[in-house]
Amino acid sequence: MSTTWIINAKKLSADTGEAEIAHVRVDNGLIAEWHYGIELPDTAGAKIIDAQGKLISPGLIDMHVHLREPGFEYKETIASGTESAAKGGFTVIAPMPNTRPVMDTPETINLVLDKAATEGVVRVLPYAAITKNELGRDLTDFAALKEAGAIGFTDDGVGVQNAQMMKDAMALAKSLDMPIIAHCEDDTLVVGAAVSEGAFSRKHGLKGIPNESEAIHVGRDILLSEATGVHYHICHVSTEQSVRLIKLGKSVGVKVTSEVCPHHLLLSDEHIPDSMDANWKMNPPLRTPKDVEACIQGLEDGTIDIIVTDHAPHSEEEKARGMERAPFGIVGFETAFPLLYTKFVRTGRWSLDFLLRRMTSDPARVFRLPYGTMEVGAPADLILIDLENEREVDPATFLTKGRNTPFTGWKLYGWPTLTMVNGKIVWTEENGINR
Repeated sequence: MSTTWIINAKKLSADTGEAEIAHVRVDNGLIAEWHYGIELPDTAGAKIIDAQGKLISPGLIDMHVHLREPGFEYKETIASGTESAAKGGFTVIAPMPNTRPVMDTPETINLVLDKAATEGVVRVLPYAAITKNELGRDLTDFAALKEAGAIGFTDDGVGVQNAQMMKDAMALAKSLDMPIIAHCEDDTLVVGAAVSEGAFSRKHGLKGIPNESEAIHVGRDILLSEATGVHYHICHVSTEQSVRLIKLGKSVGVKVTSEVCPHHLLLSDEHIPDSMDANWKMNPPLRTPKDVEACIQGLEDGTIDIIVTDHAPHSEEEKARGMERAPFGIVGFETAFPLLYTKFVRTGRWSLDFLLRRMTSDPARVFRLPYGTMEVGAPADLILIDLENEREVDPATFLTKGRNTPFTGWKLYGWPTLTMVNGKIVWTEENGINR
């Protein structure tokens, strides 16, 4: 039997939310025993990891990421993306299907799962496309894709424009007890636009993306979800109108859940520099301060269920094309927890327990995953986090191939120092990736 003890960690009490000294035994990939207090347990014959007072947490779960492989390996690979995730404290990630080829066949799903098994270092749970090639014309073979290992269906990157197509997809997904995950965007309102319709777009004479481009699809799809009974999950919520509609849907019993990204909780269009740096270009775009506050409050009151990164690496050459021509997206794995811990927990707005739940147990609950817990018998997906060490965000240190972040130079606390997946240490601050 392979046994590891992590000793002298700080663990949040499930009853009080306060930190207590804890030691955990891991046997053959599972959490086997907890021991509390300053007195050490009997660790004879075991491998010992001294946490030295760092926080222990379930591994973070990110249900919206882009690993780019197959097809865009110059941006990211399954190897580099999972390494970046491990460094950021994520032990479970769900890649989107807008690869090339699109993940719309069992063969492509199998390719991703096989690569993840041989080259990845964290758990990879892929989504499959709703429509073939994400073109919005023909539904994929949902049953075959589920059998191959897809955990849900989405055309992320584009919205499903045809309402009948979306209703048919929802009905089919419901029959298979699978979720529909939606990128909500009405294409007729966004053509040629790079930033949100607001202060920045007006100042620089740019066509803006209006809030209603997102909210129209949110409202439409909540009604379709009500009609079909499917679990409908909304990607990267960014507007006050969307939050309002989700709250209404939940209030009448629609099975709707949603997610929000750190950048939509921390940044508005008023933060975008006049230099037109495309590292501030993302989709959905940065909205108004009113929208930011609505998203924060929506997360706090449970209207929005979980936090995701929408990790979207691009090459430096692509982002150098400028605000109008560069692709949308920023990287997120390695900064997500420190950003939110520093800006919301250390300032007193959120408890540490609240933040951790929104990034661990809540994603597991929403998607019915056996992760996000530290109960005895659960998979030993664990991380250690240094809550006291302040460090600047430096893209040169990232393990992702992407350097496209607007957070360069931000001084943050809450950096992960160790990541364990299924009882195996896959990354440490001292030694890097362990394969």
